[in-house]
Amino acid sequence: MLASEEFIIKICGITTEADALMCVSQGANAIGFVFAPSIRQMVPGEARDIVKRLPEDVTAVGVFRNEDKIRVIEIAEEVGLTAVQLHGLESVDEIAFLRDFIPTVIKALPAESGELGLFDHSHADFLLLDGENPGSGESHDWGPLGRNYLRTPIVAAGGLTPFNVGQVARSLPVRGVDVSTGVESGPGRKDPELVADFIRAARQGYAERLPSIGNYPQSEEDQ
Repeated sequence: MLASEEFIIKICGITTEADALMCVSQGANAIGFVFAPSIRQMVPGEARDIVKRLPEDVTAVGVFRNEDKIRVIEIAEEVGLTAVQLHGLESVDEIAFLRDFIPTVIKALPAESGELGLFDHSHADFLLLDGENPGSGESHDWGPLGRNYLRTPIVAAGGLTPFNVGQVARSLPVRGVDVSTGVESGPGRKDPELVADFIRAARQGYAERLPSIGNYPQSEEDQ
């Protein structure tokens, strides 16, 4: 289960055991498996075999999009997922329902979504702020994120690479980063050098931000 106080480095779109273990060895603390239609889509049985090999302190995250909530729970139990990431039109009520069965629920939204406030007061453990086309590797405007001080911990995604993740981790109020395409040599194939560079840059950026975290503006409810 993801701890809200740790800095999350999630490598998503994993399709092979070798890639999963390589990412963990480089320092990733969350591994993502896509169960929505995608070139990186996994079947539960294959993902389960990989999850069995992951260290206990690494979180296995299942990515879903508009999947029936009962089916999400079934896949989570079959695979051994301890977190699910929802990229569709899931409601606040659906998140609350899933939260009773799954330790960590992450709600993904476009960074400029008008629903950030709504889901900030839901049962989601994290909000993942992405681009309009998740998994595409397309970047987006990070400006709004710098102006949104939400109560729910934020994970940044969308267009992240080893070359820009350090700046994101350093300058924005995020609790983690999520990457897929930005560390690939081909669809679904993670490049060890890119993964290592990404994780190193993310950790360094976050470490440089630590002294200033207490200076972030508080929400009105926290004041």
